[in-house]
Formats: sequence, C-alpha cells, structure tokens
Amino acid sequence: MGQSEARRRNAPGPGGRGQGAGRRKRADMGRSEWSRTAADKRARTEATQESNKRRKLDGEDKVPIYATKFSQEELDAEGRKPKKKVAVMLAYAGSGYKGMQINNDEKTIEGDLFKALVAAGAISKANADDPKKSSFVRCARTDRGVHAAGNIVSLKMIIEDKDIISKINEHLPPQIRVWGYEQAKGSFSAYQLCDSRIYEYLIPTYCFLPPHPESFLGKELVNLAREADDLAGYQDRQHEVSSFWKEAEETHVKPFLDNLDTETSAEVHRALYDEQPKTLDMEPNMEPLEQTEETSAEVRSVATEVRTVGAATKQSVTEGGFRSAGGPQALDAPDSEPSRSESGLSLSNELHKVTQFPQEEPPIERPPKEEIPKEEHPNEEPPTESNQRPQPTPLENALKQLRSTIIAAKRAYRIHPTRLARVQSVLNNYTGTHNFHNYTIAKLPRDPSAKRVIKTFTAGPAPILINNTEWLSLKVHGQSFMMHQIRKMVTMAAFIVRCGCPEERMQESYGHEKLTVPKAPSLGLLLARPLFDTYNRDLARDTSGLERAEIGFEKYEKEVQEFKQREIYERIFREEERDDT
Repeated sequence: MGQSEARRRNAPGPGGRGQGAGRRKRADMGRSEWSRTAADKRARTEATQESNKRRKLDGEDKVPIYATKFSQEELDAEGRKPKKKVAVMLAYAGSGYKGMQINNDEKTIEGDLFKALVAAGAISKANADDPKKSSFVRCARTDRGVHAAGNIVSLKMIIEDKDIISKINEHLPPQIRVWGYEQAKGSFSAYQLCDSRIYEYLIPTYCFLPPHPESFLGKELVNLAREADDLAGYQDRQHEVSSFWKEAEETHVKPFLDNLDTETSAEVHRALYDEQPKTLDMEPNMEPLEQTEETSAEVRSVATEVRTVGAATKQSVTEGGFRSAGGPQALDAPDSEPSRSESGLSLSNELHKVTQFPQEEPPIERPPKEEIPKEEHPNEEPPTESNQRPQPTPLENALKQLRSTIIAAKRAYRIHPTRLARVQSVLNNYTGTHNFHNYTIAKLPRDPSAKRVIKTFTAGPAPILINNTEWLSLKVHGQSFMMHQIRKMVTMAAFIVRCGCPEERMQESYGHEKLTVPKAPSLGLLLARPLFDTYNRDLARDTSGLERAEIGFEKYEKEVQEFKQREIYERIFREEERDDT
C-alpha cells in the first residue's frame, strides 16, 4: 500500500477518529486556506432560530434585562421608519458595570445604551428585544470596571429626529455619554474596520518602589543577583531608590511609634521586634501555594511577595502580601516573623493590604458551614450590634493607624527622572510583534492568535500629582488586545522596574515557558480611542458623491476631555484613595 493510500484510509471521517471523521478544520488546513473557507451563515442562523423556538415552547425563554417588550397594538401603531447605518461615538466610566459587551443577565454598558436607544426612538419597537436586528456591533470590548474616553458602536438607526442625541442621553446615567454619530456605508462594521486602538493606564508611581531590603523578597533578590554574578548591576538599577525605606522609617514610622502611650507602644514593639520565630499568620480562606516545577524561583518570590517595615537595624515586620495569579494564595514566611499579641492580632495580618495585587481568578468557594439548630443552644444570646462588632482594642487601633502611616509614606514618593527613564526603557520591549500567551488566559504558546502587534508603549514625561499621590500615564497603541493583556503587561513592567531585574526578562516572557503574571487592577485602565485611518483614507478617495464625514472624535475633543476628567480621572483617583486599590 502506498503512502497516499494509507493516508487516505487513516484520514478522519464524520464518525470520529479514523475513517469517515471529516476534516478537522484548522488542524488539517493551512491558516490561509481555513480563513478563505466560507462559513454557512444561513445554516447557523436557522439553528439559532430553531433553538430559540424550542426554548420558548419549553417555557425556558427568559427576557434579557436589556430588552423592552411592547404589545402587538404598540408595534402596529408605530409603523415602519427608514434606518441608516451609522457610527455612534460614546464615552463611559465602567465602574459598577460588568464590562461593555451586552449580557442577558448582567448590567453592562451596551445593555444600558441599547435601552436608551429604544426609549429615544433611535431603534424601532419591533427591534427592541434583540440588538442583532439593528446590526449592533461594538468597536472594542472592555472588561468589567474598565473605562472608555472614546468607543464606537455601529448600527442601523432611525435618525429623522434632529434632537436624537440629546434624547438618548436623557435616558442614560451621567457616567455614559453619547457625543454624536456619523452616517457610514451600508457595509460598515465598527469592529471589522477598526485599524488599531489606544489604551491608557494610570498607575501610582509608588508601584515602582523596590521591596523593603529586610523583607523576604528584598533578601531573595540580592541572593539571586549574587548567584547570577550581577549584584553590581542590581544595585545600580536600584540606586536612585536605595534610601527610600530608611528615610520613610525615620520620617513616618518612628515618629508614629514615639507618640503612642507607654502600654500600647510596648505591645506594638513586641509585635514589631519579637525575636521568637513564628509561623506567619495567613489570611482567612488562604491556602499554601502549591509549587510546581514550571514555577521558577524568581517568579515564586515575586508572586508571593512579602514586604516589611520597621527599623533597619531591628527585626522587620511584614507590610503586606500578594497573591499568585491563577491559583491558591500564600505568604512566604520571612526569616523572623512577628509574634501574635494577646488580642490575637498579628501586625503582618493587619498590614497585608498595604500593597495588594488582585487575584487572577475568584477565590475558591468553600462549602458553607453546617448550621446548628437553635434549639440545641437555648441559652444563646440573640445576635446584637455589640456582640457582632466588638469595639477595637488600643492595639488594633494602633496597628490600623500604622498601616495608614505606611500608605502615607508611599504616597509621598516622587519618581526620580532616572527611574522614569527606566520605566520607558522597559516599556520599549513591548513594541513590535511578540507572542503574548503569558499575558492572557487560555492561550497556548503555539497558538498563532497569541501573536499581537504593539506599535508604541509610552510613559508620560510629566507625572500628575493628585491628592498628594503621584500618578503616571502609560499609553499603549496596538492593533488588538487579548483579555487582560494590557493589565498583565503593566504588571510585568512594574515588576521588572521594582525588582531591579534585567530587561532580558521581558524577552523571556515571549518564549514557550509558561509564566504566572498577575493582572493590575482594572480601575486604572481606559480605552482612549479607536482609530479608523484606512476607512477615512478610502472615504477621502470616494467618488460616489455621497456626503460622509470621517469617523473620529476630533469635533468632540472639548467634551471628551471634560468627561474624562470628571467621570474617569476623578473616579479613578477617588476610588483608589478610598479602597487603596
């Protein structure tokens, strides 16, 4: 039997593996051949409609929260009105929403926008139950809590009313604004014709501070640099911030400890400087981090960071921990831990949130505790405000104030020009085409879709000072981005600068080795604007005689800047100061 005959007989066919299983699409086709294969959209639509009919017959059809139902009399009375394909320009603050993309059961930006379009008469009552009937397409999907100073949706809209924009905004909350629309070609799609997108991330400059030199991570970084014969290089990369923690202790921590009363001061000192080694108290619902072979020592030390405060010549205490992405959380124990006070409160436990990075996945859900019937405890007192919320002890108050003191010390930091230049140098490593499989979820190293093009990634030359906290604006321009990609890119850049790592670590993250990269908080991320350069360029060469304007935000620049300052920037600064995000 020849090779071609054997290949034919062993080829998959419709029945599964082996003969008759049919082609496995991308696995057997080349990428170009697969992209040219026309999808059977009619069959797909018919299958969707049949599925919807079955749900209705079975009584499982639930009206989505964004849909508006009208009676048959109202639909008949409305009549048909002409619709035009338009590009709608809008902005929004994403706080309180489960992202941009419409969802049947969750509050989203698109859901509120769709309801406002229906209420204003921009979408007919007959199409009020399904955005697809109006060819509703977004330009860029933003995640939960992410903002947008400029985003675009395309749809078929009724534009007879000259005041349609003001009517739409009347039905929207203040944190969502529609600026206007431009009539587009009938085939226009905000998603398909978008060339690239610009995102901005606002980050406090204290995120680039090094770990405390007496912390576990601080000591581990020195040991790693010494093993790599790069101690001089490590010290040079941390030179401009080498004195920060010593100055912070003298300026903020020591005066606070000196102002405590004798008894409380003694208890705090015992918590700070007890030389008896203890096991570090972990957060409730926290489990030890399972170490795997693929987790390198450096990544583990970063992912289980423990920073400390205290006198440089004495025993330090943990300032906070941070959680590893994509798994259980744990705090590595430093060389000597603080002891637990008589009140059962450890300083490490109190200060663990001074700098906390978010988890990659939600916490592990634990089964509820078994409830004991009330009749078994007849003498048990009913829950009251007094026994549910006990008054804090003087030590607890002191530890909370100490935590605030440490936060204030970090907020007082002002980034050095040398440090800022290093931030920009690290960001430059992102430009070009790279494999970003480590910067998203559910992507394998060999997946072609993990390769993305980054045109520029720049740090603002002048930091912004808001409420005594210095912020840095990072802007990234790319063709398209994967889920969590930008937030993970920001985290990796902060790690490299903060830990004094060589920039070669950036290039290693594009390799096939799987790395764990936490994602930065969504609060600081916003979509600056999408770009339609190719569409606008083709529009300028159009000789059809139809009057169509270019798609962009230039004519709304003043309104966009006012909205961005009022609803986005101020919201970011306010929520970060309130929640210490």
